[in-house]
Amino acid sequence: MSAATVLTVLTTTDAEDKARDLAYGAIRARLAACAQINGPVTSVYRWEGEIETAHEWQVLLKTTAARYAALEAWLTEAHGYDTPEIIATPVVQGSAAYLEWVRRETAE
Repeated sequence: MSAATVLTVLTTTDAEDKARDLAYGAIRARLAACAQINGPVTSVYRWEGEIETAHEWQVLLKTTAARYAALEAWLTEAHGYDTPEIIATPVVQGSAAYLEWVRRETAE
């Protein structure tokens, strides 16, 4: 299997406890092998015609391409935002042992 079968998926939320809930929930459901929470970060964005600024917590999840659709659906349902940020980036290279661990931990 190539490294590209592993993805990092980023989402953000407005509170640390919500970020923790998203992280733990995704791991419990085996939709991600690992989740890292960073924050607070300052986000500047346009929403409904206005420029907004907010403090948010980022959750970076490690998963596989095969589990992405289920992770996206779960995040969309579990998330408190109307339009949550859910961005997936393929892993181009990485430690073979780590990538295999991600695949094992997200296997159905």
